[in-house]
Amino acid sequence: MHSTANDTKFDTVRGRTIPGVSRREFLKAAVATGVLSGTLPGWAVESEGGMPLRQLGRTGVKVSAIGLGGYHIGIPKDESDGIRLIRSAIDRGITFMDNCWDYHEGNSEVRMGKALRDGYRQKAFLMTKIDGQTKTSAAKQIEESLQRLQTDRVDLMQFHEVIRMGDPDRIFAEGGGMEAALEAKKAGKLRFIGFTGHKDPQIHLRMLEVARAHEFHFDAVQMPLSVMDAHFRSFERQVLPVLVKEEIGVLGMKSLGSGLILQSKTAQAIECLHYAMNLPTSTVITGIERMELLDQAVEAARTFKPLSQEAVSALLARTADAAAAGKFEPFKTTTGYDGTAHHPQWLG
Repeated sequence: MHSTANDTKFDTVRGRTIPGVSRREFLKAAVATGVLSGTLPGWAVESEGGMPLRQLGRTGVKVSAIGLGGYHIGIPKDESDGIRLIRSAIDRGITFMDNCWDYHEGNSEVRMGKALRDGYRQKAFLMTKIDGQTKTSAAKQIEESLQRLQTDRVDLMQFHEVIRMGDPDRIFAEGGGMEAALEAKKAGKLRFIGFTGHKDPQIHLRMLEVARAHEFHFDAVQMPLSVMDAHFRSFERQVLPVLVKEEIGVLGMKSLGSGLILQSKTAQAIECLHYAMNLPTSTVITGIERMELLDQAVEAARTFKPLSQEAVSALLARTADAAAAGKFEPFKTTTGYDGTAHHPQWLG
């Protein structure tokens, strides 16, 4: 097949290729989804009790526009405080629950399992992640997560920390983690499959490329989306249009960078959350370890209105210098946030 000049695969940030997306397709998706225009797609305006609901890719499921971060609910010293945060979030309309097999040595999942008793499980869209990349390790972690969460099925299971270029091939290899995930799905232990990563958009693009080669379609992908990401190793610029084109649910994370972005003094918390919500995200997962942060997240969701192109441009202009070298996104530039780098045995 021959391509015209306009259909050459193109990366608007680095001038490199993006698998499966032409310049024409990038611009079409970017304008349609608000990446360039600053407008919110029409599918994102439904709400329930004041909480905006959004479609999760092509799954047919709607989730809250703000999601509860699983790592942070393991931070309070008193377990009851973590449980109270989860239930309060659900009571106030946050349905998307994030978690991971390795958060606080499993204690985040334990807390969430306890919180989802007494009818709360039916109100939540429950996601957790595994680190295992071999069939054996992935299957073991899936079972352990289900036990901790006190459920026989999670709504979304994701491969966690796809942060090395070789991770995709390992997960999809014969005897790899994907085999365990597909068997668990067939057995009714999970509904949807996704992956996460925070290191480099090129690794996300490689994971999507390998999935295509295996004729597999991910239901969701999680990645950093923030006022800083827009300028440096940008998942927004390089990966987001691909997900929109392939109708994959977009899970935004690190919109506040665990508070680091606020330290740049270039943007306020609500602005940061609104920026991420202004993108075609299915949900924006944010860390909440205190009630005032839950108040902040709910306020951001309920006060959100599509940002004008002028507002987006002004915010990006304000943050450009601070974001240029990735200073406020150390999860991209250091190994300090790479749990599987410090614990390679988790990969299997």
